[in-house]
Amino acid sequence: MSTELAIETTGLVKVFGDNRAVDGIDLAVPTGTVYGVLGPNGAGKTTAVRMLATLLRPDGGTARVFGKDVVKEADAVRSRVSLTGQYASVDEDLTGVENLVLLARLLGHSKPAARDRAAQLLEGFGLSEAAGRQVKNYSGGMRRRIDIAASILNTPDVLFLDEPTTGLDPRSRNQVWDIVRAVVAHGTTVLLTTQYLDEADQLASRVAVIDHGKVIAEGTKGELKASVGAGTVHVRLRDAGRRAEAQRVLALALNAEVQLEADPVALTARVDGRSTEQGAAEQAGRALAELARLGITVDNFSLGQPSLDEVFLALTDKKGVAA
Repeated sequence: MSTELAIETTGLVKVFGDNRAVDGIDLAVPTGTVYGVLGPNGAGKTTAVRMLATLLRPDGGTARVFGKDVVKEADAVRSRVSLTGQYASVDEDLTGVENLVLLARLLGHSKPAARDRAAQLLEGFGLSEAAGRQVKNYSGGMRRRIDIAASILNTPDVLFLDEPTTGLDPRSRNQVWDIVRAVVAHGTTVLLTTQYLDEADQLASRVAVIDHGKVIAEGTKGELKASVGAGTVHVRLRDAGRRAEAQRVLALALNAEVQLEADPVALTARVDGRSTEQGAAEQAGRALAELARLGITVDNFSLGQPSLDEVFLALTDKKGVAA
């Protein structure tokens, strides 16, 4: 993987009246990766993307795409990027193929080349059978696919995907994820904004968590998960009558709060974030040994990393994330 940065921002700011929608964001996006920008509604994700795509002028800080300033060298930036927003940008009264051919012609392709490129993308995105149908008759997943296809008629160096799977069913989301992976495999850098924790987990190699216009955490998924706990311990007992005793033993051995699950024989604890993963495993091993010494039988045990959901909730100290 190249160490060159596709996107770099320093102290990026955008103000709307009294609202600092983006409040000093620093980003460093490596070339050829999917970089996730994660946060709830109103966090500032879309505003940041619109500045990077030269659609909004920053009120402070700097932003560069492949070294080109988004304000001073906006034309050079636009020649290398493409944006797929939250809503389809194609013409719903045209067919799928008509949309792609029209846009390809506007991008400078000859008529034969435009038709060839449209057919190639329709085939690649699984839309060949729907090519002759008006887009207004497409499903939500098909609309997102045709929209992304339109964004890569000329293969961009950077593709901004702003919440591309909002409102899609699981099958359609997986199809969009496959498209994103394929685009990156061909060398495009993708900056993906999303509200969905699992989406960032599936696609992104690095993640920035944004809340109230600020980056509150950044790193690989493993680094972010380790920042809120070295591991999550799940235990199922054979005897529900000894769960209260097991809770006390685990709390002491793991130095952590132990939660009682709805299942009357299940307990869960998150190991202290200061522990290393090896330390978490050692703590869990000692806890199991102590349970065995006391004759408390464990039928099932697992130790895994916290989820990105737990990371986000721990970082923002919120009880829920907008969907």
